[in-house]
Amino acid sequence: MNWLKNYLNYLSLGLLALAIVILTVWPQYRTAAWIIGATGLVAIAVYIILNLTELKEGLKRRSFIYSSNMLLVIVLVLAILVVLNFLLARHHYRVDFTASKIHSLSEQSVSVVKNLKQEVVIRAFFRDSNVSRQAMENLLRNYAYHSSRLKYEFIDPDKNPGLVKKYDITQDGTTVFECGDKENRITTTSEEDITNALIKVTRASKKVIYFLEGHGENSIDDSGDVGYSTAKTELEKIGYEVKKLSLALADHFPKDCALLIVPGPRKGLLPNELETLKNYLKGGGRVFFLVDPETSSGLETFLADYGIKLENDLVVDTVSRLLGGDYFMPVVTEYQSHDITKNFRYATFFPLARSVEISETRPEGMTLSSLARTSANSWAEKQLDKAEVTFDQGKDRPGPITLAVVGSQKVEVKEEEEEKKSEGNKEKTEQVEQGGETKKFETSGISREARLAVFGDSDFITNRYYNLSGNGNFFLNTVNWLTEEADLISIQPRTRTPRSISLTPSQGRFLMFLSVVLLPVGVLAAGLSIWLRRRSL
Repeated sequence: MNWLKNYLNYLSLGLLALAIVILTVWPQYRTAAWIIGATGLVAIAVYIILNLTELKEGLKRRSFIYSSNMLLVIVLVLAILVVLNFLLARHHYRVDFTASKIHSLSEQSVSVVKNLKQEVVIRAFFRDSNVSRQAMENLLRNYAYHSSRLKYEFIDPDKNPGLVKKYDITQDGTTVFECGDKENRITTTSEEDITNALIKVTRASKKVIYFLEGHGENSIDDSGDVGYSTAKTELEKIGYEVKKLSLALADHFPKDCALLIVPGPRKGLLPNELETLKNYLKGGGRVFFLVDPETSSGLETFLADYGIKLENDLVVDTVSRLLGGDYFMPVVTEYQSHDITKNFRYATFFPLARSVEISETRPEGMTLSSLARTSANSWAEKQLDKAEVTFDQGKDRPGPITLAVVGSQKVEVKEEEEEKKSEGNKEKTEQVEQGGETKKFETSGISREARLAVFGDSDFITNRYYNLSGNGNFFLNTVNWLTEEADLISIQPRTRTPRSISLTPSQGRFLMFLSVVLLPVGVLAAGLSIWLRRRSL
């Protein structure tokens, strides 16, 4: 009887623990587990009955009061943890504490995912042994976190030959994006390619960008240093269609033209071409002018009508020498506030650039903004025939110098009557009969916004310089603003910042002794002292 009185509590706890183990490891023996658990509860009840007098006396001891307080604190902490775990499980939230945010998506990608209007299904065909699978899984998990409309699954091609045949998968690591009846696929694991695949598969149609030719411009098909093939490829990657356009024999723009880029003409545009450009802008068109110094393109007079001055000068910047360039490659590190430069933090380099300024007089309704300006250590060299370039007070213009200007203007585009489209643009009239009297009203036109951008250099997007720092990103941001496609993006790759610490042998031994010996011994000593003190109460 004394044995039961003294040790029945330990036996009951053992029976309860055994019941929990059986339920967890061998669930098929659930009945036996419930019997053992019930026996344990009965044993606890018997122990309390047998030791009721001693337990009543123990409740009055000071050590029990301290122990019960500690038990209450433990229970409260556990309760708080349970509530927090419940809330966090229902409201998932991720935080990236890395300095360069390498575990997070860019703001542009998050914007694209959150603005999804339709459900997108992603099927990633990766073998289990593919070393890139984990990186892709981490990225897709980040995308799915920001939108419930994005679903993804990983498929092992070796275990699912039917799906491999259905989707015509020929390469391990292929990812298929589906949205409705549209499909796009990639074979890389970069954030930029994933985001742009999402954009392509959710776009109703592609916008077309034309590059002007016929005036000595560099070609978008040229893969050499001075060509624009890289710019063309990057535009196509983010969902644009890129074509060439000659205006010499045309009197109107193609109907599918979303943007015309004039990339550094070396010869003057013909009068009829300038007139066609003017009519295009009057109709709400968008034009991106890249005008090099020391060229006779004839665009100086044309752009002056829009409040933009192209100066006959050459920008010299002494700061560029510190960054590895020469004095004739001005560098821009600070940008004026605009949608194009929002969150843009990269330096841009402009080889052989001219200044672009905003005139004091501009057309009614025209809004102009400067984008990029050089440092105060630069100047606009006016005397281009000098053998040695130096700043001449009173002749040259000191920096900062503006290299890029963008503008927009509200225009009214008159509607055409369906039956009179061939007769050109005419104001539509309609007859409205009111009170037996027929009245003639003039219908207002459609309000649109013409946009243009003027940069004092075209070389910064050639194949040689496109990937130099932020040149390509700045170009694409400007194109996207002109076409009103702000979520078409070029994402700068994130880099891991090396974070290492160098220790001397003595410092290493001290840290090892502190962490392995001193701290554990200190915690153990503190615990023992508290236990001995309470035992003596």
